[in-house]
Amino acid sequence: MKSQHIAIAGILLASGAIVRYLSLVIPGPIVSNLVIAFYCLAIILIVPTLGEALGIGVVAGIICALISHSVFPPANLISEPIGALVCIGTYLALRGRIAAAPGLTTFVATAASGTTFILVAIIGIAPVILTKYASIGAFAAATVPIVIGTAVVNAVIAQILYMPAHRALSRGTGAPVARSMAAGNQE
Repeated sequence: MKSQHIAIAGILLASGAIVRYLSLVIPGPIVSNLVIAFYCLAIILIVPTLGEALGIGVVAGIICALISHSVFPPANLISEPIGALVCIGTYLALRGRIAAAPGLTTFVATAASGTTFILVAIIGIAPVILTKYASIGAFAAATVPIVIGTAVVNAVIAQILYMPAHRALSRGTGAPVARSMAAGNQE
């Protein structure tokens, strides 16, 4: 991965971490995860290899696990890498085909990450969940709407930020990077 791409991913992950940290003032065992919107935007902008996308997801998972007050923070260590892999796979399938590829990609990646988080939490701490919810089904019923809502919000954020971010990167990074960005993100 080029140093410019590492910087882009780092800046966007840091931005997502700040937004996530600020969201901690919202009480509750499950909160929306806007870090996903920012790492998806990074992946969409730099179009990393599968291994590099996995690395971005691992870093995002660590960030989310450290600054989370969700019911089972370690689940982020699994859900975010899966979200990142789904993001790169979905974007590669959609780019150049539809204008809403960044938003749709982010929606799908957020849904995959959130669903994975719920499943890992259920497997990892079912007894704890049952002390707070009437059943595992009640936990899922309470969390699935949060995942869907977060996926919609993340999709909107990524779609809105994609074009100005892409333009800024194409303008400010020089010809070789601009060419690679354009080749990887033709829409």
